[in-house]
Amino acid sequence: MSVNDSFTALMGRLRSGEDAAAREVFVRFAARLAGLARSHLDARLAVKVDPEDVVQSAYKSFFLRQRDGHLDVGTWDGLWGVLTMITLRKCADRAAYYRAEKRNVGRETPGGAAGDSAPAVIDLALDREPLPDEAAALAETVDALFRAIDDPDERAILELSLQGHTATEISEQLGRAERSVRRLRERVRKRLERMQVEAG
Repeated sequence: MSVNDSFTALMGRLRSGEDAAAREVFVRFAARLAGLARSHLDARLAVKVDPEDVVQSAYKSFFLRQRDGHLDVGTWDGLWGVLTMITLRKCADRAAYYRAEKRNVGRETPGGAAGDSAPAVIDLALDREPLPDEAAALAETVDALFRAIDDPDERAILELSLQGHTATEISEQLGRAERSVRRLRERVRKRLERMQVEAG
């Protein structure tokens, strides 16, 4: 059985409500998603919001939509893209909640300088959960992007960008010059723009 066939079978088991399939999907990404959530919650929010709770909420949304047939994810890369988007939107929801007028955490502690949060290759941090067609479109886009990229450096940069890392952080993790990382990110961005034009 090929990787794609086994993934499709797993998604089918998940849609049927099989607990073992849900555990497999959860275990594969939970730690990475928790790290992603942690990196998107500033110090003031970190004392109020548990990244693991954000991840649990993201998985709950994903499992409900996938079971109802609203998400058709074809590969592990596409699944990672959808879970990333949902997690970042959950972070944005928590931030919006605690920054509302009566709960404004900005008034509780002195604000620091904003972190280096250069946008990811795909703008994932919207202030609401993805609609089913948006999540499906992102999954298809991520799948297509990964299929189109042969260069391992570009693939690594795309994956780290989807996780919300900045060019500086990617440079440090991959041991590449930041200028090279920015150039490769721009190449991936242009590839995405071409794909969107062709799809339109």
